[in-house]
Amino acid sequence: MYRRNSTRWLASAVVGSVVAAGALALLPSAAQAQTETSQPSGAQADFAAAAAKYDVPVSVLMGVTRAESGWRSHPGYSDKGGYGLGDLTDVTTDMLVDGAAGAGGRSDLSALVNRPGMHTLRTASKLTGIPAARLRTDRGANLEGTAALLASYQKTLTGSLPRNPSEWTAAVAEYSHLTDKKAATRYVDGVFGAIASGAEQKTAQGTLRLAADQNARPDLSQLDELKLTSADTTTGAECPATMDCTYAPVAVTGSNGQVSNRPANGIQIDRIVIHTAEGTFASALSTLSAPGAVVSAHYLMDTDGSTTQLMPAEDIAYAVGNYHYNLHSVSIEHAGFTAQGAQWYTDATYQQTAELVKYLAQRYDVPLDRQHILGHDNVPGSLDSNLAKQHWDPGTAWDWNRFMRLLGAPAATGPHGVGPAGSVVTIAPGFEKNTQSYTVCPADDPSGVTTACGEVAQASNSLFVRQAPAADAPLLLDPDVHPGLTAGTDQISDWSDRVQAGQQFVVADRQGDWTAIWYDGQEGWIYNPCGRNTVPAKGVTVISAVGPDAAPLYGQAYPAASEYPAGLSPSRQVALTAPGYRIPAGQAYVVDQPAAAADDYFASGAVVKGAQKYYQAQFNNRTIYVNAADVTATEAR
Repeated sequence: MYRRNSTRWLASAVVGSVVAAGALALLPSAAQAQTETSQPSGAQADFAAAAAKYDVPVSVLMGVTRAESGWRSHPGYSDKGGYGLGDLTDVTTDMLVDGAAGAGGRSDLSALVNRPGMHTLRTASKLTGIPAARLRTDRGANLEGTAALLASYQKTLTGSLPRNPSEWTAAVAEYSHLTDKKAATRYVDGVFGAIASGAEQKTAQGTLRLAADQNARPDLSQLDELKLTSADTTTGAECPATMDCTYAPVAVTGSNGQVSNRPANGIQIDRIVIHTAEGTFASALSTLSAPGAVVSAHYLMDTDGSTTQLMPAEDIAYAVGNYHYNLHSVSIEHAGFTAQGAQWYTDATYQQTAELVKYLAQRYDVPLDRQHILGHDNVPGSLDSNLAKQHWDPGTAWDWNRFMRLLGAPAATGPHGVGPAGSVVTIAPGFEKNTQSYTVCPADDPSGVTTACGEVAQASNSLFVRQAPAADAPLLLDPDVHPGLTAGTDQISDWSDRVQAGQQFVVADRQGDWTAIWYDGQEGWIYNPCGRNTVPAKGVTVISAVGPDAAPLYGQAYPAASEYPAGLSPSRQVALTAPGYRIPAGQAYVVDQPAAAADDYFASGAVVKGAQKYYQAQFNNRTIYVNAADVTATEAR
């Protein structure tokens, strides 16, 4: 995925911590100049220096940073609000535009970021005197900022800076910024579990070691000083009775979502989105529970199928990177790493996710098809600026054929084959037999398992789309995703040149073993000998540009500015202008449901409906909005 949309998205609260790609990729600090063999060097020296400067036990500093970042860092943190090994936060409005909120075009952005809990980096700068820019990029400075915060919390809570790690329990919990006692206890247990057992990790700068201290035990009585809340985890979960489902609601703050009353207020829930958390269950839970979070989800599922509901389904979670899709969807996060999906998408995950999706679909009348049961990788950006930034989870390893069968709604029924130009096909490769090779790089795999770029062959839900009917033809190019290139890539995270099982496209041409489809405003070719990777679809509605000009596309579907009542600032409804984002005359794309009215929602509870109606169409690997006035809709042949 991608997906790493939080101030703690790659943080870990357990010994088996989550790690981000790019081993300790912050700039070297002055502490690295030490060369004496009797002294630690590199990153280990930075930990020792920062801990000594602020009288923090080095084991506490190492335990907390391991929980926050897995002792690894990469520039992606700065896109999500958290910086460096200490995950010091500094959230900006741009992060809400291009992050999980997908809030581009909205008038209420500044109010969402003006809260102290979202700016611990600025507090650290005041405590240390180190400029914010250095705290973001310099490893040693970042660790000093982290140590200064811990020392500040400890002195405020106890008035002293003891040597015994156990006496820092409350300060460790305070650093997590978790307000729920159960969640804060889990975080503390994870930090002290690492301290007690010790930890070791290889990095580009050498091996980091946290010496085991079996006497280090958290003093949980200290948590009473923090006035933590205790959520009711026994009632209220919106899950089937057969599921192991816990209710642990997070505070809906405006930066991670909005309190709403869907669908009673007229905002229809008509999409369910499947996500991969790029981390363990514990790390994702810590992230999603953090009060400064800029990401959320309605549900989080572990690999054994046990599920925690974090937000009522009627509320709006900032989960998919597109506000209007957030407005109409329920999101289910899963523990795991997209690049290693097959190892994390267990039988229990498929079975229990299917149970939950069936329950939600029946409750909210969500269509059980692949335009409404989506992966995060099927959701478009909201604006030109973030079309290429959207996530790619759950990726190629999520078996959509299997999952849709478990829902009782197989994506493709009938014999395999392909019809003439103008007909519609459902993409239907057999998952286990459809082996594809992808390039996987460390940046794609925040588990830390991938240490160098390499080709990986794996079972896949996807087919590559090429520029011509040949195995050696270049992959189809999305010029917005790959500006300056001439072809797409086989990178596992490159969603732009592949189709997934269950998606439907209009046939443009056929040639030998190859089938051309209208895709991304272009003619793209998929390998389809004897139609083995597709199933003809009947009774499907397709749309085409209404005249000789290309039909514009939209990432969102807001009403016109004139339709907003006085006192409500209109959201901006503008067509996408990124290269290729239109439906050229002569091409056709599939829509599964009738066009729906444009709408918008405000934190006050106000709902605005527009006169214009928009289709949700399958445009490339992602769906997109099309104004019904710009296209004609017909039944495919």
